[in-house]
Amino acid sequence: MNEREIRVWDLPLRLFHWLLVALVVGAVASVKIGGNAMVWHGRFGQAIVGLIVFRLAWGLIGSRTARFASFVRGPAAIRDYFAGRWAGIGHNPLGALSVLALIGLIGFQAATGLFAYDDVSFRGPMAPMVSEATVSRLSGWHRLAEWAIYGLVALHVAAIAFYGVVRRQRLVGPMITGRKRVPADDARYRENEGGGVPRFVVALALAALAVWATSGVFNPPPPPPPVNLGW
Repeated sequence: MNEREIRVWDLPLRLFHWLLVALVVGAVASVKIGGNAMVWHGRFGQAIVGLIVFRLAWGLIGSRTARFASFVRGPAAIRDYFAGRWAGIGHNPLGALSVLALIGLIGFQAATGLFAYDDVSFRGPMAPMVSEATVSRLSGWHRLAEWAIYGLVALHVAAIAFYGVVRRQRLVGPMITGRKRVPADDARYRENEGGGVPRFVVALALAALAVWATSGVFNPPPPPPPVNLGW
């Protein structure tokens, strides 16, 4: 079969993917170590918040395969995929569900971590903005969601292995190089396009703004110390 190589994934999306992997691994490792490493756990969490905001923005203004509108299609597209009627580059309609689940769950985990308390010494940077009851509730959700993330990541890795072994489709390689080999005579496989530096700067600025806004800058000031009257 004649093949041609086309661009599938843009550089910002690939950087997002691998940075998210690294930050999630760092967050898990630091929480298991505990102690002083919890400071880094909080930093990893804030960085993940920024990455998620970047991905949401890039999903609206980025290149064609990065945009949610290009791969989130609904039940009809999923039926077409199972029936073998789908062809294209980027996420397939079934893989779109995995993308949305990972972004949503990891985003939820990072957001609740901003308010969480580890019952020892660490408090999320935005914990002072809510009541102790809310901190306790969000901390519980944060701990429960950790196990859901393990399960979803395991399912994601299993799907990559299935596509590689059973369907002979390399998914990891294109996410590193950004390029993929496709049938040369099939017009449905179109080169990725769009994105660009100005839009990348906008998405990056929104991510930086999110990290700054969740750093505790809007927390209420601490109460003044008690007055010592010298009695």
